[in-house]
Amino acid sequence: MKSPAHRTRDIERQAGYLKPEHCAPPPPRTGSETMWFIRDGCGIVCGIITWFLVFYAEFVVVFVILLPAKSVVYSLFNGVIFNSLAFLALASHAKAMCTDPGAVPKGNATKEFIESLQLKPGQVVYKCPKCCSIKPDRAHHCSVCKRCIKKMDHHCPWVNNCVGENNQKYFVLFTMYIALISLHALILVAFHFVFCIEEDWTKCSNFSPPATVILLILLCFEGLLFLIFTAVMFGTQVHSICTDETGIEQLKKEERRWAKKSKWLNMKVVFGHPFSISWLSPFATPDHGKADVYQYIV
Repeated sequence: MKSPAHRTRDIERQAGYLKPEHCAPPPPRTGSETMWFIRDGCGIVCGIITWFLVFYAEFVVVFVILLPAKSVVYSLFNGVIFNSLAFLALASHAKAMCTDPGAVPKGNATKEFIESLQLKPGQVVYKCPKCCSIKPDRAHHCSVCKRCIKKMDHHCPWVNNCVGENNQKYFVLFTMYIALISLHALILVAFHFVFCIEEDWTKCSNFSPPATVILLILLCFEGLLFLIFTAVMFGTQVHSICTDETGIEQLKKEERRWAKKSKWLNMKVVFGHPFSISWLSPFATPDHGKADVYQYIV
């Protein structure tokens, strides 16, 4: 017995369900629409909280842990590593948030566009009645973005955006770098506690002992929470990429209709061809190489 999700997809695939005369031509794009940003209150708040937590970790690590340390080499070494990872994490977050995840042109379910597809007898296309778009295979509608997103994995409020084929790399990098700075912060807190116990508490921080303990405990709690959360999310994303199956497709248990590729090729499709250090850079736009072109005809 098919699930309700599968029945919905079957209805959308029926030729009679497609009524292009109800769709107006897509409005022309203006200069203000060239930047992708979702105006969702919850997502904006979550994005601000994310940046605030990173800056809080920066403050505690630099001013509470590293500056009072006796070893200049220890402070410089850990400061460079932590700040570099934090910068890459925030850059990845900004790219994931402001990159079009793969939105299907809105309102393209017009008679002219369907005729341009040159359908053969027996071939059908299906549209999204919510945004009046002809949907490529493996595209799903996001109720928050109010668009159909190609190869949509999920909508993440922490980046105030969908995770799709165009920004999945940046989301994976964001989870990885947040997990790394969380782990680094926990290690630094542990070493600092040991140092403060062995030394006079008044000499291990520029703040009072109670304030130092509170700041370190809050950082420890934040680091542990986000280490677990982002590490799990990072592993889930890597597994999803290797199996070439998005989170929505796994949740709905959709039938696989696309060609199966190797795990390494699937990684290249997301991070770029060929393998290079740019895989770790949020500033390098991935070259999808021989990635499959999404078709409207199914």
